Amino acid sequence: MGNKLQEKKNLIAQWAFDTRPILGRFRLWLKDIEIEWTRGEQTKEQELVSEFSFLNGRIERLLAMTGAVTALGTQLFGRFGEGANLDKDGLNQVKKDADAISAYVMSESLWALSRELPENHAIMVCLGEGLMAKGGETPEMGSNPQLGFGRIYARAEVAKWLEQKVVRLLNDEGYNWDQFYRDIKESSITVWGTAIDTLENTSRFAKGRDTGPMTVLHFFNQPLCISKPYEGYIGNLFLPKEVVEKASEHSVLINFRTPRSLVVEAIEQTYPGIQRKNIHVWTLRGKSRVARIGDLWKEWEDLGVHTVEDDWELSSGMTAFTESGTYAPTYSIGTWLDEKTGSTHLFICDGYAASAEAMQAASLAPMLGLEAFLSVFTSSFKLPYTKEHLIMGLDPEAEDFRDNLEKLIDAEVDDDALKKYKSMICEAVNAGILTNKLSINADDFFPEKFWDILAVTGHMRPDPYSGAAGVEQIEPDVYRVTVRLAAPKGNKLITFTLRRTESLEVCKLAFNPLLNRFLSGEDYKSRPVKTSDSGRIRNELQTLCSEALEFMDDERIRIDFDRIVPAIISDEKKKELREILSWYKTNHPAWFAWMEILD
Repeated sequence: MGNKLQEKKNLIAQWAFDTRPILGRFRLWLKDIEIEWTRGEQTKEQELVSEFSFLNGRIERLLAMTGAVTALGTQLFGRFGEGANLDKDGLNQVKKDADAISAYVMSESLWALSRELPENHAIMVCLGEGLMAKGGETPEMGSNPQLGFGRIYARAEVAKWLEQKVVRLLNDEGYNWDQFYRDIKESSITVWGTAIDTLENTSRFAKGRDTGPMTVLHFFNQPLCISKPYEGYIGNLFLPKEVVEKASEHSVLINFRTPRSLVVEAIEQTYPGIQRKNIHVWTLRGKSRVARIGDLWKEWEDLGVHTVEDDWELSSGMTAFTESGTYAPTYSIGTWLDEKTGSTHLFICDGYAASAEAMQAASLAPMLGLEAFLSVFTSSFKLPYTKEHLIMGLDPEAEDFRDNLEKLIDAEVDDDALKKYKSMICEAVNAGILTNKLSINADDFFPEKFWDILAVTGHMRPDPYSGAAGVEQIEPDVYRVTVRLAAPKGNKLITFTLRRTESLEVCKLAFNPLLNRFLSGEDYKSRPVKTSDSGRIRNELQTLCSEALEFMDDERIRIDFDRIVPAIISDEKKKELREILSWYKTNHPAWFAWMEILD
């Protein structure tokens, strides 16, 4: 008994020591920690002396804590449920406020973590979520605070060098990704890439739903082959690896374009005796998606397969939802045996997702024994999924582009539509997305043949697909937060018990961006200004209104307020933001020399 107690004390002490930069930043203390392996295993002794992923143990623990504090801060201060009875504009503002909190907390955590990096290492955000409208949303609803392409976290000298390369990649048409990666390799700097969705299922969070909201951070041992900020849609089909192998034995090549009848045949060959009604296919649903994947739903249903609907009970005992959340269902893919009937059931995923979610799920797939098949889509919801990849594979500069496009959509295309389709294709191609490949997978996002990963998920609310708990308040100042880690070695759920070391009001200041606080009425003129305010505001602007920023070659950032639409920041708040930034620029010119405000 005494040994077990000492082991627990040692575990807590090591985690508290390693994660103190983040805990201290957010006025928290670690009271307890519980670790449960859900795939793979490790002894208690190994927990503190061997690494779980390609990272060292301290960085692993800092990343796990990043997921925890992002989930906790968003749940406490992200206006959870306040959009439930509001109109569209009101709901949209709650969503943006929640995204702002989650993006800020994760950014600050990564900054604190970067102080512990080896001197020649850097973290680079390669794919982010929050640039575009989702199904059923208006365009202005799609621009949310987020961590997107080009954000760098590293020691000062490394960050400065790498940021200059990123700015060149953004602005110099003669400088491409291959040259960028060659410069990184020649510099002997190690760049770890990330794909981030700081708040998945934002609408469910804003409406106060019981399940779903989470923060997702995928951490890679190399940068992704992405050369521009990008968010689009990608068709995806996820299947157990054994189904794909069985199909190949019968000379059937499975990818996203494969008729689903052949997929069902492969499933029946892999699991003899399985009934089609027990094959459960999860896809996004909703009226806004009928034109795009309504035929896909019908194709499955005509085969006698069950397409998952809202409130369908999962093996976790919780119910599914289908209006959003394409990442988490990946964890449920596979078979199980019904104890009552003895029949085999299979859960798979099909349809499409936003690019960051699709890439995250595809990079998760190999660890779970799955095969992922991706196909690049347009950003239009007017065409069936069978047309999407054909359009994205067209050459937008070809003389017969209009003719080819009109043949595919079987309609005449006016100049505006032609320009829109050209733009969608060019945006993907310029970002490095392989639009003309038959099928892509996670490997196509990496420059090296071999890549490694640590996937971090922090849960604001319970997750129906894994059964992970959300944030729970167990005492007035004590919370339990569950984080899921996945790596090739295994999966584990980590439950942190965190105590606030300050009042809720003081902690709220720590979890809120400076600019949000100032826009909410805090007096920035009487507040003591710190040198660090410059870096914080620079980072916050990139999160809050990235569309208004232009990165100059001399490390300056030019802010064009005309690019900010009122649905993102109201005209009144935009005026206040200009006044705030102008005050800092006037009163602290040396610290804010990087900032240029466009008249």
